[in-house]
Amino acid sequence: MSNKSIIAKVSQPYAEALLESNKNTGSVNEDTSMFLETLSSSKELKSSLSSPMVSNDSKKSILKDVFQEQLGAGFISFLMVLVDRNRIGVVETILEKYLELAYKVSAVTIANVTTAIPLSPEQHDSLTSKLKQMTSAEEVKLVITVEPELIGGFIIQVDSKVVDTSLKGQLKQIASYLESDSSKFYSLSF
Repeated sequence: MSNKSIIAKVSQPYAEALLESNKNTGSVNEDTSMFLETLSSSKELKSSLSSPMVSNDSKKSILKDVFQEQLGAGFISFLMVLVDRNRIGVVETILEKYLELAYKVSAVTIANVTTAIPLSPEQHDSLTSKLKQMTSAEEVKLVITVEPELIGGFIIQVDSKVVDTSLKGQLKQIASYLESDSSKFYSLSF
């Protein structure tokens, strides 16, 4: 069993518990999105929360100091439970799974978008409307990740469908094509 599948199995019950406990509050989705954005933009926070060298009390203190004013009390309590159960290191996977479940319940299609640079509001709106047309969904939620390694372009994943228009992806395709055709170049005899 791969490490990702183990993390997914661990994450599922916590995501379901968060969904169940917050059926009547829409603010949890906002809290979750804000927490994930902060976590993805701060490598220090991410490494502190996942480090076994940082005590649970320190992790709780960090979370309270950083998020007490911005997140709801219920969400903070959920994070504290994750710290107590030594699951805060996989909080990103848990919250992504929670959002997936929450959007599924509310009939929202999730599109994971990885870009080389942040999208402008116009690009965000344009991509959302295009994805609504492509998926025939009433509402599309973009989960955006910025990865400069893509060099340019973007990758979109909706369910099991992936569209890779990144420069990195195109270079990989060219390299793969050249590797598969390289035997033709060597077999020529003069």
